[in-house]
Amino acid sequence: MGLSGAGGGELDGSGQPGVAAFGGAAAPRAGPAAALTGGASLPGPICRSLCAAAAPDLSYQELKDLKKANVLHIDVRERWEIDRFGKIPESINIPLGELMEALQMDPTEFKEQYNQKMPSKSDPVVFSCLAGTRSKQALGFAMSLGFSRVQQYAGGFDDWVKHEPPEKK
Repeated sequence: MGLSGAGGGELDGSGQPGVAAFGGAAAPRAGPAAALTGGASLPGPICRSLCAAAAPDLSYQELKDLKKANVLHIDVRERWEIDRFGKIPESINIPLGELMEALQMDPTEFKEQYNQKMPSKSDPVVFSCLAGTRSKQALGFAMSLGFSRVQQYAGGFDDWVKHEPPEKK
């Protein structure tokens, strides 16, 4: 159930936009390695090994098990994607373009905006998107802000719906 061309902009190999907007400006996609290297781009094999070492990917079953514990699951897809296709149960939606600001909000403002307790930098947080591209970038953002227990569900929504139906809004 991939998306193609939705939302405009250049698409990457997963069918997700290759550019994300931040504060009105466009920023090229960068993975977690960019947070570790000050934004420098790394060759594929180096990035993969750095990213894997710094932030392990979760499988469907690992995410299911974590959801039974106290983990905050943030879906970084756009709101229209949630409205149209549904969401993974017990996840909250913070679009990638809002994530940096959201993770630095006052806890009261975060609670009002997202109806969820603001995570501390030591709380477990899992990011997901459609197929892993945006969640990997979210991971890098969170790590650059000092969040120490962050992971991603790399299979994303596309993988989740292979196992069970999504929650409709």
